[in-house]
Amino acid sequence: MFTGIVEELGEVTAVENLGDASRFRLRGPVVTDGAKHGDSIAVNGVCLTVVEHEGDEFTADVMAETLNRSSLGALGVGSRVNLERPTAVGDRLGGHIVQGHVDGTGAVLERKPSENWEIIKISLPVDLARYVVEKGSITVDGISLTVVEAGPDFFTVSLIPTTLALTTLGLKQPGDPVNLEVDIVAKYVERLLATTRGAAR
Repeated sequence: MFTGIVEELGEVTAVENLGDASRFRLRGPVVTDGAKHGDSIAVNGVCLTVVEHEGDEFTADVMAETLNRSSLGALGVGSRVNLERPTAVGDRLGGHIVQGHVDGTGAVLERKPSENWEIIKISLPVDLARYVVEKGSITVDGISLTVVEAGPDFFTVSLIPTTLALTTLGLKQPGDPVNLEVDIVAKYVERLLATTRGAAR
């Protein structure tokens, strides 16, 4: 489990096409500290497994399903990525519960800078809109954010200078894809309500 608090802005150093999968090599001195084979690291919000670890770099295999359902397929050498290690039992939950299982992708629609923050508007797949509410939580490229406005096919978030400086959202431009993970609590509530209604009939 992750919390959506990005630990560092890493970089893709190599991409190997494996036919029905890809192998990424990524640099991240913070997340690789003490890393070993089999560990999990979230890359732009996608939970990946460490295959190899050497120095401040690690490799991870990404299967076709993940490439198709996330924006990882658009990454290339030099791409910057948000990196986070799983939270440990007993650690503070600084963001919200993040699984690292991407629900879909959106795209940056527009950016509205102001003196001390920036509003970013992001497209939202219609089938995910019911899980997104104003002042609720959403994960964008692995970043735990609070929804400012929730529309039928978009939402907005307000970003402080720290988020802009230390994550990929400071670099994204209109048209760029982002990974989205909605609040898992909302999905469980929906499933439980549906089951309860079905049992009452």
